[in-house]
Amino acid sequence: MKFEKSQTAIDRLTPEQRRVHQNAGTERPFTGEYNDNKKPGIYVDIVSGEPLFASTDKFDSGSGWPSFTKPIVPANVNEVRDTAHGMVRTEVRSVHADGHLGHVFPDGPRDRGGLRYCINSASLRFVPRDDMEAEGYGDYLNQIQEA
Repeated sequence: MKFEKSQTAIDRLTPEQRRVHQNAGTERPFTGEYNDNKKPGIYVDIVSGEPLFASTDKFDSGSGWPSFTKPIVPANVNEVRDTAHGMVRTEVRSVHADGHLGHVFPDGPRDRGGLRYCINSASLRFVPRDDMEAEGYGDYLNQIQEA
């Protein structure tokens, strides 16, 4: 499967998805579509479709955004120093689409590596476990546990 940024995919974004993914915005906490999602599957980039996070690595951080302990494919996630808003943080961007996903913080579950990838739902598309094979993500089924 080839993952790339295309104008066609960008044109399909809602205004909120465009604001967050393309313009490094942040959705309001507790408003994102996937904050409370507990179904098994993977989360992919809204523009390129590149696999980013697995439901198995999702946890409830109480922050108001979907939180993950690690990327499903580390090579698909780029971490960049972010000094916006008078803070020093680490921004998380998708590699193939170069889209803003969120930020990573060192306050995640210690027993699972200690990281919290705090990700905007607006930058993601969820692929349920039962649809993964048909959508070309069958190689990742072994990383998804049943709910």
